[in-house]
Amino acid sequence: MDTVNKPLLSRRQFSARCGAFSLSLPVIRVLAATGAASETAARTVRFPDGTTVPALGQGAWHLGQGRHPPAVEEEAVRSGISLGMTLIDTSGNYGNGRSEQFIGRAIASQRDRIFLVSKVESNEVSGDGIARACEASLARLATKRLDLYLLHSPVPSTQFSGVVAAFEQLRMAGKIRAWGVSNFDTGQMEDLFRVPDGHRCATNQVSYSLRNRRIERDLLPWCTQHNMPVMAYSPLGGDNNLVVGDSTLAQIGAAHGCSAAAVALAWVIRSGKVIAIPESGSPAHAKENAAALSITLTPQDLQTLAAAYPGPSGAT
Repeated sequence: MDTVNKPLLSRRQFSARCGAFSLSLPVIRVLAATGAASETAARTVRFPDGTTVPALGQGAWHLGQGRHPPAVEEEAVRSGISLGMTLIDTSGNYGNGRSEQFIGRAIASQRDRIFLVSKVESNEVSGDGIARACEASLARLATKRLDLYLLHSPVPSTQFSGVVAAFEQLRMAGKIRAWGVSNFDTGQMEDLFRVPDGHRCATNQVSYSLRNRRIERDLLPWCTQHNMPVMAYSPLGGDNNLVVGDSTLAQIGAAHGCSAAAVALAWVIRSGKVIAIPESGSPAHAKENAAALSITLTPQDLQTLAAAYPGPSGAT
């Protein structure tokens, strides 16, 4: 695969050339002129309770922690929102709460438009730890309720019933609308569904990208069978394994008038059963990402990508 997919351009280089040759900006301008949020919002994913969210949201792992000037990051988040990426994912442990504080400021004027997701850590589940962690997140985010609250990593299955009960108490108290899990494998999902109210799990957030297709073997089919969308973190490959410099993606992007990143994200959300949450530190990257909501990859595109990034053996 390495010999076939030699990096051609970095994300920044590709973006610059797209700008120079007007490959991506016309798409964005057309969407803006016709109402980007209304057009892109048509590509959505449905949770088991009927709630519908955009197939493309925004992650916040590194935001609010000095990677970029705060004003630039806030503009990036708001640009993403204006382009239809109204699902925002953060966690209480991202930057020791700084990410949540940043997101709280960034969305303060438009909280009602946002589907807000945060997480509790596995070492916080004992006693009333989940309730206390939720209250702390709500305070940092300056909001009264989370739309989705996730267990960030698995705990022993013997603790599942207590975790579910705590989540259900928060839901009935109006502190959260729904709850889910993260980084669960298929066996853990099956164990979760065996405990009382375990079937109320709204999603499983896991790593999924062209470079990491492992969930296609069993977890993704299991979630699909149970009418549960997957939420994909690191949909561009993660910090150390980004796909956005790949020549195959660049060529497909040029044909669609968009960036390599948009192609990679369009691939992740292609089924209508996966929500991708890429992170953007600048408005330019947010706009690149949002273009994925208006791209339809052709059968030839999908065949080319499958050849360049083979899925796991045994995948259905």
